[in-house]
Amino acid sequence: MSASSPPVPRRQLGFWMCLALVVGNIVGSGVYLLPASLAPYGLNSVLGWIVTCGGGITLAIVFARLAKIFPQAGGPYVYARVAFGDGTGFLMAWGYWMGVWVGNAAIAIATVAYLAELVPWIKNTTGGPAIASCVIIWLLTYLNYRGTRQMGAVQIVTTILKLLPLVAIVALGLSLLMSGDPSVIKVEAQPFSVAAIHSSAALTLWALLGLESATVPAGKVQNPERNIPLATLWGTVAASAIYILACSVVVMLIPGEELAKSSAPFADVIRLFWGDKIASTLALFAFISGFGALNGWILLQSEMPRVLANEGVFPRWFARESRHGTPGVALVISSLLLTGVVLMNYSRSMVQVFTSIILISTSAYLMMYLTCAVGALKLCWSGALGAAGRRLSPFLLVALLAMLYSGWTLLGAGLEPLLWSIALFAAGLPVYWLMKRFGAAATHSG
Repeated sequence: MSASSPPVPRRQLGFWMCLALVVGNIVGSGVYLLPASLAPYGLNSVLGWIVTCGGGITLAIVFARLAKIFPQAGGPYVYARVAFGDGTGFLMAWGYWMGVWVGNAAIAIATVAYLAELVPWIKNTTGGPAIASCVIIWLLTYLNYRGTRQMGAVQIVTTILKLLPLVAIVALGLSLLMSGDPSVIKVEAQPFSVAAIHSSAALTLWALLGLESATVPAGKVQNPERNIPLATLWGTVAASAIYILACSVVVMLIPGEELAKSSAPFADVIRLFWGDKIASTLALFAFISGFGALNGWILLQSEMPRVLANEGVFPRWFARESRHGTPGVALVISSLLLTGVVLMNYSRSMVQVFTSIILISTSAYLMMYLTCAVGALKLCWSGALGAAGRRLSPFLLVALLAMLYSGWTLLGAGLEPLLWSIALFAAGLPVYWLMKRFGAAATHSG
């Protein structure tokens, strides 16, 4: 650990900014394609959504409770460290950081794909998508560099805008159901299938990554003991409700075979009922959705290494702050790594490798969720949470459910991604050993 206490950052994120960070990071550009991936499962996909959102809410409750008791910056790092020691805490933070900046490449690429529908130059120019992706990454990096309040304001605006088409789809579906006309329901009847529910739940899980977002920059949150738990829980519930309702409407209104071939399921529904002109605007909202999600995730990709640097288990320059009170060095280094992954993806020979890396990074998130759930179970069971912990028998059940859900989903992701994600975490061991050895030596000599 560092010999001196880290500087206290300015707290600029209130409840609404935290809520926008959680919802904005969960709801990205991927939701606009999910109904097509879920088409083969019919109404079983709706049950898959319910399972996923139920599991996500149990995880949100775990993170909310831990954030209330341990409101320090770093979220998953702090919870794992308290439960299992410094080494486990570091490895969870290391894997989370790696997963964030690698996963951000997928968000950037999907965001530019929607932007290209609005700006034809991007797709008609050699290297246009790569250039546009890099411009967006560094624009948002600069925005985060300028200050958390500016980043939070953008997050609130983009979150509100990105939800508008999804809410409109839900309103359309409800009005059609209330009309009592059975001909509008196009989904084919399919038998109940546990395998189909499991497969669809594995797909829908990707859409809920980010429910822990408000716990990471806790040092910048006003009244973190209150605002982080509330934002985590209600943000996850809100995103889950919107996902279930909006995607279910699309599945019900478009025939399965047609839906499976669709490259823009939500636009197809809007086009069917409101015409081409309104449908064409969906690309703009999808771009805003991805832009807002990337904005929030770029904040997280710099906050985690700053926390580790302040703890003395990461190079100190990751904690170096700009004149705006932001982790300038960590922002630049993380965005450089992110830019490298984006450019790698635009090389044809690396596309397959990139896809595998994304799956591995998702498994890394799941390992972090599982560790935090087990840690919460351990702390609650042992009474290490203090008086609050001894009163939390319902929370003990929730932590157990979160643990079982995380483990079940991690196994469902496949053996190869699991092994690669373990290797990803193990790659942090030499870094931890070197920092503990030379950090301790530096402290002793000082």
